Amino acid sequence: MLVKVESVLTKAEVAQCRSVLEGTQWVDGKITAGAQSAIAKHNLQVPEDAPQARALGEIVLRALGRSQGFNSAAVPFRVFPPLFNRYDVGMKFGAHVDNAIRFIAGPNIRVRTDLSATLFLSEPEDYDGGELVIEDTYGTQSVKFAAGDMVLYPATSLHRVEEITRGSRWASFFWIQSMVKDDGGRTLLYQLDQSIIKTRAELGDKHEAVLGLTAVYHNLLRKWAEV
Repeated sequence: MLVKVESVLTKAEVAQCRSVLEGTQWVDGKITAGAQSAIAKHNLQVPEDAPQARALGEIVLRALGRSQGFNSAAVPFRVFPPLFNRYDVGMKFGAHVDNAIRFIAGPNIRVRTDLSATLFLSEPEDYDGGELVIEDTYGTQSVKFAAGDMVLYPATSLHRVEEITRGSRWASFFWIQSMVKDDGGRTLLYQLDQSIIKTRAELGDKHEAVLGLTAVYHNLLRKWAEV
């Protein structure tokens, strides 16, 4: 399932992130790539242990915590600390699949990468090229969202970033270990949750249909969740 989550960051938060990143040191993006994907990767990245990356990562994590769309789609258990990259003219990332396991060095925690996320920090009109192209069972989709918007997609997907021909594309990227490992199960829960939200808006929280659907949602989550 590919999901667009709108307005994860406010315009003010996007501006704050960009202001900090403008004064930050960038290094070769291959530092977080696996052996195979490093061959295809040509971009720049803020070092994981840079103070700026940690500070901006906290902004992103707080935004994820308040995002109903993110929590509904991801059913998150762990979120890998957000990273930040940029693609300048001539840069791209060839087709690859993300590593299955990511390691958070400080607390010695392993994160199973069920979902990949790209949170855009550049407006689409500020650069040409740079589309995130994702191939999965739902087909091939080309993604280029507004600054502050995010795309979630299965980390099992083959994906690439097209070459930049004008401007610069900045983004935050990270991975999520979901409480529901199976993408099909997550998709069903997301669709059910979206239906519950619409039904609540039309009928109110106390309607028996809302109560019944909510019970089904939580009983399915109880059955499938790994915590």
